[in-house]
Amino acid sequence: MKILIEVSARHVHLSQRDFEMLFGKGAILHIKKELSQPGQFVCSEKVDIVGLKDVIKNVTVLSPIREKTQVEISITDARKLGISAPIRESGDLSNTPGCTLVGKSGKVFLKEGIIVAKRHIHLDKISAEKFGLTDKQKVKVRVFSEQRALIFDDVVIQVSENFLPAMHIDTDEANAAGISNSTYGEIII
Repeated sequence: MKILIEVSARHVHLSQRDFEMLFGKGAILHIKKELSQPGQFVCSEKVDIVGLKDVIKNVTVLSPIREKTQVEISITDARKLGISAPIRESGDLSNTPGCTLVGKSGKVFLKEGIIVAKRHIHLDKISAEKFGLTDKQKVKVRVFSEQRALIFDDVVIQVSENFLPAMHIDTDEANAAGISNSTYGEIII
């Protein structure tokens, strides 16, 4: 059961309210490029993340607009910012730390919303059935890289009609495994 592994660098998903506060009333997102998951895009807009200790500048904004603003960073980023960000699945934002986001036209203080994204595999329903996997199931993934092969444990399966098969990990995890673009892993049940 081979799966493409993609590296998800730090990024921000914005609510409509926060987007307008950061980029101006009536502003629109400018799509820069399409991501592998259908309907997901990298935008030209960038924000700065201001933490307790430091700032990370020019962080990518992803589209589409979400109900709640979510900031996804790595553990290394969290340490730089002075924030104790929990490892969570996307959308699980309750009792998470906040930060200040700075955009072209303003600032937004988030009371909560910063996470380190839990490693996960996107699967459409047909691929999930083919692999014998179910939504929220946890698996291991063996990565074959030239000098840093390893096994990722506690990888969450996410099944939706809107997904294409791909595993997402953050930059810290990719560096630990020596992963570059077009790396594949093997799902171990």
